[in-house]
Amino acid sequence: MSSRLKDVATLAGVSIRTVSNVVSGSASVAEETRARVQAALDELGYRPNLAARNLRAGRTGLIGLAIPELYSPYFGELASLIVEAAQHRSWTVVIDQTFGSPEAERRLLEGTGGRMVDGLIISPWSLRPQELTARARDIPVVLLGEQRAPGVADRVAVDNVLAADEATTHLLETGRRRIAAIGLQPQLHNDTARQRLEGYHRALRRAGLPPDEALQQPVRALHREDGARAMAALLESGARPDAVFAFSDELALGALHMAHEHGLRVPDDLAVVGFDGIEDARYAHPPLTTVVPDKKQIAERALQCLADRIYSPAAAVPPLDIAVPHHLEVRASTSAATPPTGSVPAGPPPTG
Repeated sequence: MSSRLKDVATLAGVSIRTVSNVVSGSASVAEETRARVQAALDELGYRPNLAARNLRAGRTGLIGLAIPELYSPYFGELASLIVEAAQHRSWTVVIDQTFGSPEAERRLLEGTGGRMVDGLIISPWSLRPQELTARARDIPVVLLGEQRAPGVADRVAVDNVLAADEATTHLLETGRRRIAAIGLQPQLHNDTARQRLEGYHRALRRAGLPPDEALQQPVRALHREDGARAMAALLESGARPDAVFAFSDELALGALHMAHEHGLRVPDDLAVVGFDGIEDARYAHPPLTTVVPDKKQIAERALQCLADRIYSPAAAVPPLDIAVPHHLEVRASTSAATPPTGSVPAGPPPTG
């Protein structure tokens, strides 16, 4: 005889509602209680009839994940974590890529071809906040990254200004003074580059160094070839930096490659910091110092927001704006530098 929710509740010593919450992931349950319920589920071999449950509730059991690029290591790693976390909620993830196209982002938000998913997690690059706000009303939507849909969608992101400040401050503390920034993207409405530039400027000004536009390189995309092209432009322009803060690890890897091509020693002649904490950064030559967002927490918090909106649509809870932790992983691309005589330390980031 197959087990029922009541049997699981009796064995775990909890209510049927608590068991249902654990099975669906629809509400916050204390970890100790969740573990006890999960042990009872495993012992009794309980398997929910997901198709029947979703049919009764008017749901599909599918959620959408829209990311700019499937081949991006950062988004690939994040997508894997989201799929893994979704499996614990008995959800299937349908993944699409937008290439940062406004048309693709609109199509996914509007559900062209029929509404097939119960909710959508999307990392928008092109749509303006007012467009997101107007289009993210029909189903639960969680935004990843810097774009907001005020009053409509939850958002999960890293504090880019603080992280960029910390990365630049680290370079300043190694004695670097001609720090280039690679990754400006004026062609996009995505605020990622603007925020990272703001943090870079903030650290320079605190150290008494006015930002130099000759050291700020725009890019078409955040790929290795774009980083290499930007690094070459810096070296060939005569505005030679002694350090680079790249707005993505892929850009940093391209910059490292071009530095080696020009005979520069890293970090002795040039220190390099990236952003994203991708696995490739650990195996660069030399290993790359990088800002590491907590990608696992991004995945888990985004899914929790989505679950709360799907299972409690009538709850009058304002959309959340969640900042996940990050840290600077210092590796050999910056750590071997010796500050030149008379250098001025960067100082700690401002508080408050």
